[in-house]
Order: sequence, then C-alpha cells, then structure tokens
Amino acid sequence: MQETLSRWLASSAGDYQLLEHPAVHTIDEALMHVPAMPGLMVKNLFVRDEKGRRHFLVIVPFDKRIDLAALGRLLLASKLSMASPERLLQHLGITPGAVSLFALIHDDAQAVELVLDQAVWDAGHIQAHPLRNTATVALSHATLVRFLAHTGHVPRIVAVPATP
Repeated sequence: MQETLSRWLASSAGDYQLLEHPAVHTIDEALMHVPAMPGLMVKNLFVRDEKGRRHFLVIVPFDKRIDLAALGRLLLASKLSMASPERLLQHLGITPGAVSLFALIHDDAQAVELVLDQAVWDAGHIQAHPLRNTATVALSHATLVRFLAHTGHVPRIVAVPATP
C-alpha cells in the first residue's frame, strides 16, 4: 500500500510536500524531529465504541486534548476508547505511530468513520504521515478533498470536544 499511496501522490495529489525525518512516535518527538513545513500539525486517534462495532479515525490539531466521553455523545457512540493495535492493523493496515488520514486508503470496506475537527477542515494545509512515521506530507485542503474522494470517505466535520 505504501507504493499505492506514493503513486497516488505522484499522479493525483497536486499540491503537497514530502519530507523525510527520523521515526517519531509522539507529538513531542514530531515537534523535535519533523522539519518546518507548511500546514497544521495534527494528532490522529483511532478509537472504537464500547462494543467494537464502530471505529473512528479522529483528527484534531496536535495540541488539542480530546474529551472522549463528550465526543462519544456527539457521535452517538457509547464509551469511546482507544482501539487496539490489532484493530488498527485489521481496519487501517498500519501499526501505532503511523496513524494518519492516508491509512484510509486501506479501508475499502468503509468500516472506519472519519471525524475531522473543524480547525483541521478549515486549515489551508495539514500534515500527515504517509503510512510510515519516518516522513511527513504537507497537503493542501484541495488535495485532502481529492484524497477523500479517492477513498470514498466522507468526513464528519465537528468541533471535537476538548477537555477543560
């Protein structure tokens, strides 16, 4: 799939920039190692409901602390919690540390619901890992829209509740 994404970026993406960097697993590591580039740095959470029937990829600005209970109420999903690495691999074909919107390229079944914070949707550019945590792509809003059309995912754009 890394090759599939690379081909899509090269042929369809339009406005994007890719920079290599050391592996990053946390926002703090990303702040230290990802070179300056355009776009909003984001945080990606893969969560599930209480019964494991619904899965969500939630994307917010990197410094936002999410209130999962309030988000669950907003999404009409009971008791949201972080999904396991096994579920992440099953549904998005990636491992922890490489979660980003680009993983939706693996979700042919449309089993994962995409939730974008309003600030992410409104950003002119955002940053995302290209299925690995050793590079970051800065992509324009128009490129984001083209990618989502390519995967068939329709984002739910909300003001993701933050913890006080």
